[in-house]
Amino acid sequence: MSDSPKPRVVKCPTCGTAVVWGPQSPQRPFCSERCRLIDLGAWATDSYRVEGDSPLDDEADPLRDRRH
Repeated sequence: MSDSPKPRVVKCPTCGTAVVWGPQSPQRPFCSERCRLIDLGAWATDSYRVEGDSPLDDEADPLRDRRH
């Protein structure tokens, strides 16, 4: 008998399809290129946001080069 571990299966964040977490699923955690691009588009259009303070403007940015 083989006691090989059962592969991890996750749900695609876009459509909920089961995805095996391994080299046979190159778009993981997404089930397909389509679902990956839908998710990327949602980030690009600000449909998804990370909660927190508003971004700093250029004048208040402590890392901004002030020599210019």
